[in-house]
Amino acid sequence: MFRFHKTLDVITLFHKASSPASLRAQTLLKQISAHASETATEDQATDHAAQNKLQRTEFELNVTEDPPTSDQLRTILEYAGPEPGRAGQIVEGAADEADALKKLKEDPNRFQRPVIVDWNNGRAVFGDKESEIMKMISQLPKETNSRYGKAVD
Repeated sequence: MFRFHKTLDVITLFHKASSPASLRAQTLLKQISAHASETATEDQATDHAAQNKLQRTEFELNVTEDPPTSDQLRTILEYAGPEPGRAGQIVEGAADEADALKKLKEDPNRFQRPVIVDWNNGRAVFGDKESEIMKMISQLPKETNSRYGKAVD
């Protein structure tokens, strides 16, 4: 029988290894990802309904130390919303989107890390705000039936 498996949502961490905030965000995301993928084996339980119906906090974690491309930065700024000063929180000294793109091109180190992006669901978190990261992950589609790759309501 042919089965369709739903691909995992991609969460990207724009990371800087020398940044304590970025290290905290990376540790938190790795812990959440590892916990979400834990399942019981057949010899551990007789009822596998819970294991076949995983909480949909599973995601693919992509960690990069590279700055975003221009297209990625535009998308991140779009996800950030139109709040005044938001561009300057993402790219140091930027007044708006156009300025952020210009400043990033001039000096990629102006990009402020960590930034966590949920590309599939259009969300971004800036900094290591644990509650915001947890909220983003909790808003991923809740469950899939891992045996058949179908969403479950």
